[in-house]
Amino acid sequence: MKNDTGDTMILVDTDVLIEIFDKHSIKGEQALTKLEETGEEITISSLTLHEILYGLQKFGKTKGQEIQQLETVAFTKDDAILSATLELEAEKQGHKPSRIDTMIAAIAINRKARLYTFNQKHFQQFKNLQLF
Repeated sequence: MKNDTGDTMILVDTDVLIEIFDKHSIKGEQALTKLEETGEEITISSLTLHEILYGLQKFGKTKGQEIQQLETVAFTKDDAILSATLELEAEKQGHKPSRIDTMIAAIAINRKARLYTFNQKHFQQFKNLQLF
């Protein structure tokens, strides 16, 4: 997909970043290679930044702070409106998505970005969301 500037964009979820930052993770190495090979713009959401920094601080980790250098997309009013709708639609279909997953899905949908996550089951319920 292309974002508003016409560039293609991949929004990377927290679980993928955790694997990438784990220097002993083959899954993370493969994910990083896959992202690099696309040639697309790679970004994270402000929500993902929060989750990663919270985890790093909670466990006293000093490595991984380079995440702050990644392009970060903010959660906006339009994202709040869409995420509320997505969450209600999911509940009506008998699903109870996590609020943060719904918010991340809204960010990706509104920016026409593909979401790269290892938790695809968490996101498959959201129509118009393209997974990477």
